[in-house]
Amino acid sequence: MFSAIRITRTWSLVGAAALACVSFAGNAVAEQHVVPVSVPVNSQGLDLTKLDDARMFYSRLQNAAWVVCTRGTRVDLEPVADLKGCYEKALGDAVRSVRIPLVTQLYLGTHTLQEAAARGIKLPEQVAAK
Repeated sequence: MFSAIRITRTWSLVGAAALACVSFAGNAVAEQHVVPVSVPVNSQGLDLTKLDDARMFYSRLQNAAWVVCTRGTRVDLEPVADLKGCYEKALGDAVRSVRIPLVTQLYLGTHTLQEAAARGIKLPEQVAAK
């Protein structure tokens, strides 16, 4: 089975040129630039119907969410104001988009059903029936 996902976060960035204009023009307003940052996550070589492989993939999703919300592999970007919120959103969005029952179950091992519902994560049938 092959699936790949991009975990994305949007950074706010004020350009240096705009800052220079503000310092000289006084009342000039700098535009806010939105820069999407994403990290591809690959499941090649993993069988996501097997628990150990699903754990490996979930670990990759967690790592990618952390990278997106911290370093972002970009320079000159504003640090995120709410690191935990960014991480939870990135991870939840990734779990929702892959729609893999074992990955969802791993997510539910550390998150509540309400948190999953808030992220739009579809619950596996055996969990939803409880």
